[in-house]
Amino acid sequence: MRPWLTVDSDDLRHLPKFQGHPRRSKPIVQERLSSTLQLGMQRFSQWLDTHNFPVTMFVIADQLEDAIFSIWLKEQIKKHPHLTIGCHGFSHRSWSAWKPDPALFSSQLELASMKLRDFAGQAWRPYFRAPAGYVASWMAPVIAEHGYTIDSSVNQSWLVNNKFGKGENWKKVLQSLENEGLEVRPWLCRFGLPTCGPALTLPVLRTIARATWKKLDRPVQAKDAEVTVYWHILDHARKQGHWLPPIPVDLWQTKTIDSRQESKQPVSRRLVP
Repeated sequence: MRPWLTVDSDDLRHLPKFQGHPRRSKPIVQERLSSTLQLGMQRFSQWLDTHNFPVTMFVIADQLEDAIFSIWLKEQIKKHPHLTIGCHGFSHRSWSAWKPDPALFSSQLELASMKLRDFAGQAWRPYFRAPAGYVASWMAPVIAEHGYTIDSSVNQSWLVNNKFGKGENWKKVLQSLENEGLEVRPWLCRFGLPTCGPALTLPVLRTIARATWKKLDRPVQAKDAEVTVYWHILDHARKQGHWLPPIPVDLWQTKTIDSRQESKQPVSRRLVP
């Protein structure tokens, strides 16, 4: 399975229990950038230093308002030509958990797209991932209208059937996205169970996830991928900053062409936990 490696930039304040959900969210007072995310950023950057495989970071546009984050991200784009930037929304609103509002979604997506595109420059890619994986069919035309070519919002596990729109199912959501001309990159599942994001650290699920990820082949760009995997920058802060994505050792023994140009960085086995 040739994977597309993707990572989300969410801070603690963006979690649905704190932001963006009509029933679950209870806002917290938090500094613009948590110490946990800052540790994750540091460790993620070090991880990027060890290879030159394509990685896409889905960034929440409101994070660019934080000087520490924006300076750090600009440095990563400059230092790592294999890093590209996609859109994870303007904020972390769980869109499909609310009543359909194409006008609001469109205005927020336009603002987020403009900010991220202008910031990332050549690293920008028209790839979209709905915040927290809350995506519905009514969102598909809006995503396409704003020039996106790839959507990576869908987690086809029955454990998250609450995330698609009312009266829908994952098949209908996928079909709606494809009907708008979008290439759809669902997240990797196994036995109908999620293997990405929180599944990498939750009991039982993490065992299945790690075993599944160990079967991955060398990473490729989004257009060539057979499967999509993702984790969070926050994950790199786990285990006192020693957490790494469970990629097979032999995956990193040769170099490949990155997503923007050929990199001359040496490959290290430090990628593997």
